Amino acid sequence: MRLLLSAFAPELGPLAEATPPGWEVATVGVGAVSAAAATSALVLDRWPEAVVFLGTCGRYDSRLPLFECLWATEAIATSLEELRGGAYRPGIERRRWAASLSGALPGHAVVVPPAITCTAEGAAQLASLGPVEHLELTGVFEACRLAGVPCGAALVVVNDVGPEAQAQWTANHAEGSRRLVERLKATGFFEET
Repeated sequence: MRLLLSAFAPELGPLAEATPPGWEVATVGVGAVSAAAATSALVLDRWPEAVVFLGTCGRYDSRLPLFECLWATEAIATSLEELRGGAYRPGIERRRWAASLSGALPGHAVVVPPAITCTAEGAAQLASLGPVEHLELTGVFEACRLAGVPCGAALVVVNDVGPEAQAQWTANHAEGSRRLVERLKATGFFEET
């Protein structure tokens, strides 16, 4: 069995109601801490052969168009204060997690700050690390790494990071999630192996 996760059920798109054979679905909550705790509990309870996270993300700039679907190759934990030099992480703290599963979508690094970035200036600074922002991936990837379970993530760009992000996300997240599932199905991703 493979486990398909999202922050909340709408981001599973049509898979929330029609789960592919060989897969189970679950939600892990919003934010890296909630996602880490819930993913750990699910993995220890079900011991899946692999975990895939589906979600939405915001773009920092025009490198990726709205509704672009991507595979997260790496999740990078950071904050604006860290980039500005007003905060730092202990040298032994993990900052980057590589996906341990590959996907059939274009690969990109994903920046995972502790909270949603709401300024254009902040988006421009974080863009040096990757094209998109997402909140749960470091938690999901770390939980799977500790359990030794292969993990990957497919995301869809539904908003610009900055002051209009919430309105755009509200308008686009359902359509984006539907398109992401369609795109994954078209690649044969959910076919039984």
